[in-house]
Amino acid sequence: MTTEKASTFVRLRLELVLEIDDENALTTAALRRLAEEAADPEVPEGERAQAERAVTEDTAEALACLVDPFDLVGDIPGVELQQASWSTEPVEYDPDAPDWDLDEDDDGQDDAAGVEGDGRTGGIG
Repeated sequence: MTTEKASTFVRLRLELVLEIDDENALTTAALRRLAEEAADPEVPEGERAQAERAVTEDTAEALACLVDPFDLVGDIPGVELQQASWSTEPVEYDPDAPDWDLDEDDDGQDDAAGVEGDGRTGGIG
């Protein structure tokens, strides 16, 4: 007897606070990534120039240029990334402040796996 298993969609929420201790190295890496992507003929020159300006002027943009959510899940068997979005912003960070409690969004309904609610949705978006 064959039973078909329906796909399950799971939203993974992840928040990181990173300390940038070498802005020049970060900017250089972002510019290098943009140069590699510029080899793609589908990337318009104006778009590339705008991206280069952004990563040069804003460390958070340089970081966003280097972050690839696929790298987090690309090697996990049985998982296919359907949609991803991310953003970066400079923040004032005090690890001892109550505002930086990692469970601040916890509404007390987490299950044993640490998933908010039942963790399942009909899609991602």
